[in-house]
Amino acid sequence: MIQYTEIDGLLLRDMAMAGSALLEKHREEVDALNVFPVPDGDTGTNMSLTMQSAIREVNAKELLRADEASAALAKGALRGARGNSGVITSQLLRGFSKAVSGCERITPAQFAAALKAGSDMAYKAVMKPKEGTILTVARVIAEDALKQVQKDPDSYDALFEVMLRSGEAILKRTPDMLPPLKQAGVVDSGGRGLLYIYSGYAAVLRGESIEELLAQAEDDGAFNDDHDAIRELNHIYHTAYSIVSFKDDCTEGDIDSLRRRLNRIGERVNAEGDLSGLKVHVHTNNPGNALEYGLELGDVADVEIENIAETRRRREEAQKPAEQEQDAAEPPKPYGMVAVSLGDGFSQIFRDLTVDSIVEGGQTMNPSTEDILQAIQRVHAETVFVFPNNGNVVLAAQQAAEMAEQKVYVIPTKNVAMGIAAAVAFQPDISPEQNAARMDEAAQRVKTGTVTFAVRDSEYNGVKIKQGDIIGLHNGKIEYSGTNIEEVVSEMMKAVVTDDDELITVYYGADVSEQDAQRLADSIAAQYPSCDTECLRGGQPLYYYLISVE
Repeated sequence: MIQYTEIDGLLLRDMAMAGSALLEKHREEVDALNVFPVPDGDTGTNMSLTMQSAIREVNAKELLRADEASAALAKGALRGARGNSGVITSQLLRGFSKAVSGCERITPAQFAAALKAGSDMAYKAVMKPKEGTILTVARVIAEDALKQVQKDPDSYDALFEVMLRSGEAILKRTPDMLPPLKQAGVVDSGGRGLLYIYSGYAAVLRGESIEELLAQAEDDGAFNDDHDAIRELNHIYHTAYSIVSFKDDCTEGDIDSLRRRLNRIGERVNAEGDLSGLKVHVHTNNPGNALEYGLELGDVADVEIENIAETRRRREEAQKPAEQEQDAAEPPKPYGMVAVSLGDGFSQIFRDLTVDSIVEGGQTMNPSTEDILQAIQRVHAETVFVFPNNGNVVLAAQQAAEMAEQKVYVIPTKNVAMGIAAAVAFQPDISPEQNAARMDEAAQRVKTGTVTFAVRDSEYNGVKIKQGDIIGLHNGKIEYSGTNIEEVVSEMMKAVVTDDDELITVYYGADVSEQDAQRLADSIAAQYPSCDTECLRGGQPLYYYLISVE
């Protein structure tokens, strides 16, 4: 039972940490709820990485006020948002944060109102919101939460009981709202992910033990202490040591307590090992305290303390003269381009098309808002055009565009073939608005077929699919399934190519040899002699072919 009547900053931070940890624990399960039985379902991964970014931000300093902790969560999620599900998650946190502005502690009534504000903001972030998605789950939970606090404005126990029950009920109804979910036999993946987050919130408020869960999430992730990847240095001392001999009365619970105490004074906490030996890492402004916590448990060794800020300052000072000279010599050019790519072949094609900055990560690893923003900032241009090249990256790109100082146009390209067409359409001697319209028009003319394999038995759009089948997607929709790549491509192309088309380009993936790709391209050329057919290396993972028709 929840005894709390108010939530302060520290408690909100712990709730978010538990929600993030629970989501990460079930990340693969959420990924598997993807409507398409393709090998790159990533909703759980995107939401988890977004929440982890939020947690890093809220752990950057000890925030006692609820509004400050909420603002930190929103800021971290906003920058770390990946994929549509991650962007929507960030908007839920952003709206929540705006609603609790000025609140030192959050009452149940304020919490419910903030949930509704988050839902409203998330809906606004999506141009054409669909019901049956995470948006629906968030909205219905918020609406039922508001009804509950009207009955009992002071009970978090009753509020979260209603929130979780309401969430499960509406989640079960999502297949009735979206036919593709029903055909695939799944509920909405984003909605399921959101319920794991809220379940983590409830676990903390109920006083349930979450130390094991948090430790597991920490241990399961590959710890990478990359100082250069840290955007804002809120804690400047890298502090690491080993506890080589524990006191006789120490327990595993003391190690969990050490983790919590380190999180109170710093970020990037990692404690690997057990009572036979523990390696400890934290970034903090109080390295002495971090060492004292370890000494309370036993003997420490291998102590490392580095002032990251000073190391960075020295490096930046060394680079500054060259950068100043370059900035003075080169004023911003009128235009620049940024493209998201998903293979070394595609990346080289974009470079050949004078795209200034490549963001690695597409179908299998969506880049974050921060990744795209940094790519935009690297372009020394007044106006920057961004090609997301994935329908699941468009929202993150638009979010990055809003945060950039330059004028940014996001061309809503849904795959790299559309991005290539958009880049080809660029003209340096026309206005930004004319270029954006020209690029979008060129991209929309591209028709695509993609070929991959099924990761589970399914039925979609009337096509029965077995695990391991080769499947063909026409303009992003599964329409063909079989056991032979060439046969699936041949059938798929019949629907893609029309009498008006002139060019077919076969981009082959990382798992396809050049010889096999050229043989397939020759077969297509023979099948459609009125079209010019090209065969180029894309290098994309998991997808054997991406075929564009113009």
